[in-house]
Amino acid sequence: MLSQLKKVAGQLKQEFEVYRLVLRHDKTPVLAKIFLGLAIAYVLMPFDLIPDFIPVIGQLDDLVIVPLLVYVALKMIPDAVVNECREQIKRELN
Repeated sequence: MLSQLKKVAGQLKQEFEVYRLVLRHDKTPVLAKIFLGLAIAYVLMPFDLIPDFIPVIGQLDDLVIVPLLVYVALKMIPDAVVNECREQIKRELN
C-alpha cells in the first residue's frame, strides 16, 4: 500500500512539472494558461469558495473545480506542446 501511494505521489509530482512547463511554453494559448493558473491557485488558496464544513458540497468543490479547470485547459493546448513537455520531464528524470 505504501509503495503504491509513493508511486501515485510521484506521478502527481511529474504531472505538476508538466503543467509548469506547459504554462511557460510559447505555444500555449493565453486562455489555457489562465485556466491552469486558476486551478493551481485554487489548490493553493488557504480558503475555499464553498466552505468544507458544508456537508458533501464543501468537499466536492475541490474534487470537481480543479480537475475541470485542468481538463478545459488541456483541451485548449495543442497535443504537440503537452507531449513535448512530457518528453522533457522524462529526459530530466533519466
